[in-house]
Amino acid sequence: MATSSLLLLLADGRFPAGAHAHSNGLEAAVAAGRVTDLASLEAFLAGRLATAGLVGAAFAAAAHRAVTSAGSAVRGSTLALLDAELDARTAAPALRTVSRRQGRALLRAGRAIWPEASFDDLPATSGGAHQPLVLGLLCAAAGLSRAETATVAVHGTVTGAASAAVRLLGLDPYQVQALLVGLAGRCDGTAAEAARAADDPPERLPAAAAPLADIHAEAHATWEVRLFAS
Repeated sequence: MATSSLLLLLADGRFPAGAHAHSNGLEAAVAAGRVTDLASLEAFLAGRLATAGLVGAAFAAAAHRAVTSAGSAVRGSTLALLDAELDARTAAPALRTVSRRQGRALLRAGRAIWPEASFDDLPATSGGAHQPLVLGLLCAAAGLSRAETATVAVHGTVTGAASAAVRLLGLDPYQVQALLVGLAGRCDGTAAEAARAADDPPERLPAAAAPLADIHAEAHATWEVRLFAS
């Protein structure tokens, strides 16, 4: 299968890794009255691109670099350091839990689809590795480039929340897709920045934060009734 087709498959929300069950923070933002229409949704997505999108894509690209460029003796230690650095950048315990849960789901899919690939270099942390690291290894197993890996990561940052907006706000899906098209250039720019940043050591990777998103995530985790897992 051509690399471009594999990129599309990994970026597809229907890839069996559970992404469809998450709103990427949108459900809590809607409940707080911060996202109410297309304009506020666009602002929300742009904010995610500049924070979680950039950070996650940079760490996915860095994990890809670790397993495709580093010697076998240092892959494990590099990935462990990446996992620790990403943990430090994820202030909300609820978001750390979600990231590791999504990492486990993605890893199950990766092992089933690419049984010949080795994922043993991932850190054996409690709860599993963070999702961006697992994504980096899956993209490497699929033969994608570092830049394509960052693109897949950035794509998932906005499409999950955009899809959730249709359900949560009853928005016109055509208008939501038009909004995503309008953000395509910004997505490409974020992915390119993340791919370049992957050359830096783990401690110097992007650390953009969104404190309000952290607060929303902690509140959302306490809800007894909700449509999405996060």
